Amino acid sequence: MVNVNDSLLSRLYLKDTAFQQLMQKRIFNVLLIATPYDAFMMEEDGRVEEQVYFEYVSLNLSSPPRFEKAANYAEAYEALARKSFDLIIAMPGVDVSETFREARKIDGMYPEIPFVVLTPFSKEVRRRIANEDLAGVDYVFSWLGNVDLILAIIKLIEDRMNAENDILEVGVQAIILIEDSIRFYSSVLPHLFKYLLKQSMEFSTEALNDHERMLRMRGRPKVLFARDYEEAMALYDKYGDHILGVISDVRFPVAGEKDPDAGIRFADHVREKCPYMPIIIESQESENKEKAESRGYVFLDKNSKTLPQDLRNAVGRHFGFGDFIVTDPSTGMEIMRIRDLKGLQTNVFNIPSDSLFYHCSSNDVSRWLYSRALFPIAEVVKTYRFTKMEEAPVVRKLLFECIVKYRRMKNRGVVAIFRKDRFDFYSNFARIGEGSLGGKGRGLAFIDQIIKRNPVCDDFQGVEIKIPRTVVLCTDMFDQFMEMNNLYPVALSSRPDDEILRHFLHARLPESLIGDFLALFDVIDKPIAVRSSSLLEDSHYQPFAGIYSTYMIPHLDDKKVRLRMLCDAVKSVYASVFFADSKAYMNATSNVIDQEKMAIILQEVVGDMHGEYYYPSFSGVGRSLNYYPINEEVAEDGVVEVAAGLGKYIVDGGLSLRFSPKHPDHVLQTSTVDLALRDTQTKLYALSQDTPESMDFKTDDGFNIVKVPVADAFKTGALKYLISTFDFQDRMIRDSAFGNGRRLVTFANVLRQKVYPLADAVDFMLSTGQYEMGRPVEIEFAGVINPDAMKSEHKGTLYWLQIRPIVDKKEMLDDSILDVDDNDLILRSESALGHGVMEGVRHVVYVKPKSFNSMRNPEVAKEIEQINKDFIDRNEPYILIGPGRWGSSDPALGVPVRWPQIAGARLIVESALPGYHIEPSQGTHFFQNLTSFGVGYFTVDPVHKKGFYDDTYLDSMPAVYESDTVRIVRFENPLVIAINGRKGRGIVRKA
Repeated sequence: MVNVNDSLLSRLYLKDTAFQQLMQKRIFNVLLIATPYDAFMMEEDGRVEEQVYFEYVSLNLSSPPRFEKAANYAEAYEALARKSFDLIIAMPGVDVSETFREARKIDGMYPEIPFVVLTPFSKEVRRRIANEDLAGVDYVFSWLGNVDLILAIIKLIEDRMNAENDILEVGVQAIILIEDSIRFYSSVLPHLFKYLLKQSMEFSTEALNDHERMLRMRGRPKVLFARDYEEAMALYDKYGDHILGVISDVRFPVAGEKDPDAGIRFADHVREKCPYMPIIIESQESENKEKAESRGYVFLDKNSKTLPQDLRNAVGRHFGFGDFIVTDPSTGMEIMRIRDLKGLQTNVFNIPSDSLFYHCSSNDVSRWLYSRALFPIAEVVKTYRFTKMEEAPVVRKLLFECIVKYRRMKNRGVVAIFRKDRFDFYSNFARIGEGSLGGKGRGLAFIDQIIKRNPVCDDFQGVEIKIPRTVVLCTDMFDQFMEMNNLYPVALSSRPDDEILRHFLHARLPESLIGDFLALFDVIDKPIAVRSSSLLEDSHYQPFAGIYSTYMIPHLDDKKVRLRMLCDAVKSVYASVFFADSKAYMNATSNVIDQEKMAIILQEVVGDMHGEYYYPSFSGVGRSLNYYPINEEVAEDGVVEVAAGLGKYIVDGGLSLRFSPKHPDHVLQTSTVDLALRDTQTKLYALSQDTPESMDFKTDDGFNIVKVPVADAFKTGALKYLISTFDFQDRMIRDSAFGNGRRLVTFANVLRQKVYPLADAVDFMLSTGQYEMGRPVEIEFAGVINPDAMKSEHKGTLYWLQIRPIVDKKEMLDDSILDVDDNDLILRSESALGHGVMEGVRHVVYVKPKSFNSMRNPEVAKEIEQINKDFIDRNEPYILIGPGRWGSSDPALGVPVRWPQIAGARLIVESALPGYHIEPSQGTHFFQNLTSFGVGYFTVDPVHKKGFYDDTYLDSMPAVYESDTVRIVRFENPLVIAINGRKGRGIVRKA
């Protein structure tokens, strides 16, 4: 019995078909050589190009060819000299031999251009052609007055040109047609191609959007045409593993001589190699019927008036086209019909075991999948041979798992068109409407493509990396909503936010959305986040992140109530475009408010129910550049802020845990007991399931978000691997949730014990995102940790929620600003934290080096506290300079201030003095505050030539305040403060 497991399946086929690599060689320009009369008779009214164009359109084909006519060969040579052609079609005149002579001549001059002879047929023409040298001619066709023949000729030659790549490299299937009768194959080929092209239109409906549908049509089976035994054998030897079926005449040449049994011999050879290969035998000789049917071949009578219909039926029935018909192997009776892949997934467990075994063992299932261009699944099903009825459960498991994984893979990285009957549990990303996805929507679609290109995301050290199930309401829905409710006069007015929101809530959404929302509820069984995705949000050059609202609605059993809440949430996000803060921001960024368009993301909220609240195990934000590296960290290592619960906690400035994904073992906030007790999370954000049904939506999008104490969340088991315990008696922190003591959110088991590979996964997302975007990025994410992660191979799921470029204006720093001579500087540091240009600072507060005495440091702290209070009251930033470590608990090492005593400083500087050299702290005492408020931090040691500090210049300036220990200097013009956090360099330039 075949051993089928998930890892084997993912190894085998989780790779998409490269439809875009198919049909790379096309016929775009055709030269038609015919007398004006012949051309007119051929076209009836002189519009061959138009007829072929409409034929292409009706079959949904792209790139119809253009035709140029030449009345004789002199004109033909002129056309060939000035233009590149992909195909030449010639109609012989009175002198048939001229056509074949010129064909040989053109073949010598342009051997790469296929040459086709198209002629009205008669016995006389056939006799004359039989005596001609056909060396320069690829095919001779009989013109029967049907423009479908032109289409068939073009497609036949395109198939021949692309066969090697498309069949052998990509896996496209083929049909071998063997026929030497010009009259007959000229009749059969148009019918065959028309049927195959229409079938490709049908199976292309498996695609998720129009672009994908057009690409999938390239995966239709190719027609490989042979006119004698040797040509047929060469095709089978080369492409035999990719053949759907064979259509063969019985009598055709072998070694140049007509052989009355050539077709039967070829069919027998194929069946010997492949016992289940479908073979259709055609013949005008009735005695061949018994020969064919006795061998299990399908026989068609060429003399039949219904031959074209008979051929279509035979190909559809035996080559895997149309519905998959499940039959009873003992009676041949139909049991059920399966129309598409979703139908096979739904019914695979309902097919009787004997029928399933019969169809799989005879390759019927793989053939049906191949005919629909479902190559990845077909390959797996065909690879495994089932020889016993007892293997039916394995067959079911294999088929079902293949389809599930295939559908997930196909949905990933594709923005599908939302269809109520198609959106299901395996759908990933869909859009409603034809407008833009907006900034966040584009970001999510881009992430989905990144994930698709990196199969490691399916199992990243036991974690699946994915995006939540998402539907985007495109910007045209916003336009429709605004116009049908005439909302612009109210929206663009200066009315209060509450009044604007009230008007929006009373408006109607487009009726079509109601049915779509109800279909969405059938699939998403979790709370739904309704997120803004405006045209300007997350733009590469305009940082609009966080300007508009995000509402969350709980999962309620009552669909009517849930529908009302979802509709109100959508309207509320639309309204937030026109709130006062949004208008002010638009003005500040020189954008016009009525040019803003809003798409909306409807997305399942990551998380699980914990008691009465819903939230993820953790949420976080990562940046690929870290402007506050400490110890062995460097800026390019990136930085992550992570917290238990919903990510709004981090956005609102809560105490998140900060770490470098390259150095997860070294977390400053948990490096000492005091820091851990002071700087770790005490509450988390959660979505309340008890939102009253009658509650109105408010301008505050967090109205139904609650703060849950960590101690309460711990009791539900939600924080199992995120918690450490502070032992009061031993004054130590244990990386365990056992025992008595205060629970601390340290992520120790995740970051140090690697119960869940958070650091490695975020590092992967940051580095891959930066590579794909070509610039530093910021990402958002949330995750769910499996409660049994310590024992299970499946550690949980990590949801990648957003990606945006880091484009803050202050961070687009010109390095030349740092290249200043020391004579023009007050300060220069080679160990600087922060990044960007800080503006508007006119004051320098510094501890006087010449009168410094470490014994007086406690007094200095009190004096600095009062100075800081005065600056905060006046809302004026300042630079603070002092010897040793700011914030040290030991006064001998520096001024023992707490953060509130220096919170008004824009730049803090540690300086070394002769005889007073202390190892720099890099701001570790205030690190959480430095990073949260973007405060710069310099370490300067002129004594050891590590930086520059011109205290003499400051002493020469008049003081606005001076005591025995502290001095304040004010400059008329703002100082230039510039920091390159990537290189750790910073300066303060004289005004």
